[in-house]
Amino acid sequence: MKGPKKELGQHWLTDRLILGAIADEAGIEQADTVLEIGPGLGTLTSELLQRAWKVVAVEFDPELAAKLPGQFPGKNLTVTTGDILSFDLEDLPKDYVVVANVPYYITSKIVQKLMTAKNKPRAAVLLVQKEVAERIAAGPGDLSLLGISAQVYAETELGIEVPREFFTPPPKVDSQVIILRTRPAPLVLVEDERQFFRVVKAGFSEKRKKLRSSLAGGLGIEKPVAETLLKQAGVSPDVRAEDVSIDDWLRLARSFNG
Repeated sequence: MKGPKKELGQHWLTDRLILGAIADEAGIEQADTVLEIGPGLGTLTSELLQRAWKVVAVEFDPELAAKLPGQFPGKNLTVTTGDILSFDLEDLPKDYVVVANVPYYITSKIVQKLMTAKNKPRAAVLLVQKEVAERIAAGPGDLSLLGISAQVYAETELGIEVPREFFTPPPKVDSQVIILRTRPAPLVLVEDERQFFRVVKAGFSEKRKKLRSSLAGGLGIEKPVAETLLKQAGVSPDVRAEDVSIDDWLRLARSFNG
């Protein structure tokens, strides 16, 4: 077995029951194309090939990518060597599914790429750091910029937990599956996206402060102006960004026309 490379965030998962459960979370149908990010040794790939019509695997490590096709002779598997952040999702058929054991250090970038792509997946099932999975699926009170960025485009649900001892080498934290099912239409209109995320990012720019202060600083306006606009949107100026629901953020974005 090839040793994992620490610099690439490689942690091998080989437990067949867990791998099968992760694949099952995706609701793969026989006609589906599945995009697998970072197939590594191919342990999850094996489960996906049993369920899908085709698997497209994108592997950053050229040594692993070169070995993968030979492990599955006669299977409908395409392996691309490269960075998933540079991969053209337009090459995939509509309603493809994503399943991946994602390196922790690029989780946010992968979620952003998938959810903002023109050709979004029907669903994405990602095994990520447990804390990150919880952030993505959180509701008001624990919302984050990452959670809002995901939930605008997808319905989110926590899947199975995978304790660290099931990996080789064991990471420092436990993992959990996050399931993202793409909404038929995003909660934010395309023409409003820029303004919406400008306001949300401003709100989270100083998240320990009350919203009137963080918005004023992030948007470059006076606190009384921020407070007036918050009240117009029906949002208390005294709450913090993590307490504000997506519906509230949508109203706030409409209030801030600058």
